[in-house]
Amino acid sequence: MSLRMRLQPEALGSGMTSQRVRDRLVERLRGNGISDERVLNAIRTVPRHLFVDEALATRAYEDTALPIGHGQTISQPWVVAKMTEALMQVEPTRVLEIGTGSGYQAAILAALGLEVHTVERIGELLRTARKRFRQLGMNIRSKHDDGRIGWAENGPFDAILVTAAAPALVDALTEQLAPGGILVAPVGPASSQSLLRLHKDADGRITQQTLGPVVFVPLLSGMID
Repeated sequence: MSLRMRLQPEALGSGMTSQRVRDRLVERLRGNGISDERVLNAIRTVPRHLFVDEALATRAYEDTALPIGHGQTISQPWVVAKMTEALMQVEPTRVLEIGTGSGYQAAILAALGLEVHTVERIGELLRTARKRFRQLGMNIRSKHDDGRIGWAENGPFDAILVTAAAPALVDALTEQLAPGGILVAPVGPASSQSLLRLHKDADGRITQQTLGPVVFVPLLSGMID
């Protein structure tokens, strides 16, 4: 799959947002176990500094989560890479993301050539993310809605990626996963969350694998404009 973006010159950045800084982040991720070169190339290519507040741009290529307002964060690059790598094992075409947030994870998926559908419950975050997608020339389908109900009319999906943690798996989301598909989601209470990778076989049976401990904001129901 090839990267499908029309990056403007200003997206390449300078100084603390330069390509050299991005390359260092990629090498750090590779050293921490991320091995899918497609994912690493997407991390290298997508300008993370455009997905954070301008005041935080100089920290955009640190391997850390950063605040984006409304009690939400842009995930740590290693977590983004780990989740993306986990779902790429099934060579998906159509992906559903729950929790658009800043739009960065959706942009990484789009950079991998995937057809991305993303749902966000906070209207202001979604409007800002859509502006970023347009700036980067990304055709990402987005919806302002309760992420816990997914996007059934556009399903089923080859892969589903959830960027907020629920105490348990959400049935509405596993039902929208196509046979042979992968769902990657953080599950558990705030004090003890694990990143799970679920696989649905051809008969609809679900098996799961734990990828490690994580910390995510909670997956909430309802909508905010």
